[in-house]
Amino acid sequence: MNNNLTALYKRSFIEAVILANKELHTYLNTNLSLNDYEYTNITGFGGDNSLKMDLIAENIFIKYLEIFGNIYSEECGLKTTNKEFTIVIDPLDGSNNFYSNLPYYGTSVALQKDGTTIAGFVTNLVSSIIKYRAFDDEIKYFSLMKNEEIIPIHTEKTKISVFERAYEYPIICQKLSKNNIKFRSLGAVALSLSDAQNYDFVLYCGNIREFDIAASLYIFKDLYIYKTDKSLLLSKNKQKFDLVKEFIKEV
Repeated sequence: MNNNLTALYKRSFIEAVILANKELHTYLNTNLSLNDYEYTNITGFGGDNSLKMDLIAENIFIKYLEIFGNIYSEECGLKTTNKEFTIVIDPLDGSNNFYSNLPYYGTSVALQKDGTTIAGFVTNLVSSIIKYRAFDDEIKYFSLMKNEEIIPIHTEKTKISVFERAYEYPIICQKLSKNNIKFRSLGAVALSLSDAQNYDFVLYCGNIREFDIAASLYIFKDLYIYKTDKSLLLSKNKQKFDLVKEFIKEV
């Protein structure tokens, strides 16, 4: 699938995504002001009132990535249509968390060709770690603080699951509770999906948007995945996957 991509294009794209995240991370830690928390009263393509920080983040990614393909962003929508590749961006995943000083927000970037994702990057801007899989390679981790690839520590054990938008689905919540399944709703969909290996499962119900899911689905394409127009379930645990899948069939 990726034989027509040169090694230079692949390497340059990975470097550009890292550089964009570096600039955004530096901005958040050195230049952030109260003005950046203001709402613009501009409704982004994703349907939300954009923060100034949303637009600042988007412009950083556009600056580094538009040379590689069409830009399809949560804020501006589809910026161009005449290039071979399309880059799907959520420039600030978890905007409400950011606004509320809840330290769980990041970015998501997916590279697509003919509607198929061929690279995915999700960055936790608080932990400063980029998790990515690109061009059928293995999953890798890059530290913005150390400026190098790292090997994270993972435990096979888990005590919780994640259910994003749980507050809108009380019946599903009741079913999970009756089965003694502990879960959290963290408020940044791309980040939660990109950490699916740490949990029994990650469940997202509601308006499924490409900006939220494209990168993480590629990173964890080897997990058990169930997707409809209104629900997405990722799990490494086949037993929990089958159980929760039954709970959400009517969503």
